[in-house]
Amino acid sequence: MSQSLPAYRRDASRYREEHAVRCDLAAAYQLAEHFGWSDVIWNHITARVPGAEHFLIKQHQQRYDEVTASSLVKLALDGRVIEGPEDINVTGFVIHSGLYRARPEVNCVLHTHTRAGLAVSCLKDGLIALCNDAMMFVDNVSYHDFEGLSDDVDECERLAASLGRRDALILRNHGLLTVGRTPAEAVMLMYYLDRACRVVLDVLQTGQPYLVVPPAVQAKSAEQYRQYWPGDSEWPALLRLVEKIAPHFRD
Repeated sequence: MSQSLPAYRRDASRYREEHAVRCDLAAAYQLAEHFGWSDVIWNHITARVPGAEHFLIKQHQQRYDEVTASSLVKLALDGRVIEGPEDINVTGFVIHSGLYRARPEVNCVLHTHTRAGLAVSCLKDGLIALCNDAMMFVDNVSYHDFEGLSDDVDECERLAASLGRRDALILRNHGLLTVGRTPAEAVMLMYYLDRACRVVLDVLQTGQPYLVVPPAVQAKSAEQYRQYWPGDSEWPALLRLVEKIAPHFRD
């Protein structure tokens, strides 16, 4: 192969591994757009590059629906651009890099400012255990106090400490974050976390008394969800959806 090609494309096995991740990450962006999680050009979904201390992120100026496998930018965990244009949202580096350093098993991080997520992030009680979707976040969601626009590199470690070993983080007065071993996991966790937030708002809007799931039932339900963890089962169906709405995502 031509030496003008990026390094990962000159190594066939490395190329196949990274290209698969790039396709899944591009699909995640397209799904985020489809589900209404995007915010013009803001927010970010990232994925770890297999076998390297690098991760992939969209170009800052791109809309989510414009993201393809080849348009993604590769960053080092210290923020250096390894491959792609120097068009990076610094908050994408700050929020994500510390999580990858602290959690080697995490391969995808998804951050959103959905309307429901923003609203619940402003509630003192945060996510209330009202429905089945909330059960997978029992003892599996953490909170991080608002520090401003997350452009301070010193916040990296504090974000990682706030998340701890959990899979979801509610950034107070800011939004939602999920992590997964794959983009499929992170996407489906965000799907259910955002829906659980919407249920909280719907219930509170009624002004009627509401039922919180009893703690013992919360614990039982959370254990049940661990046997049917979201991600792998739904991903083939979601990829078929992406192929329908954005057939260019693998380009």
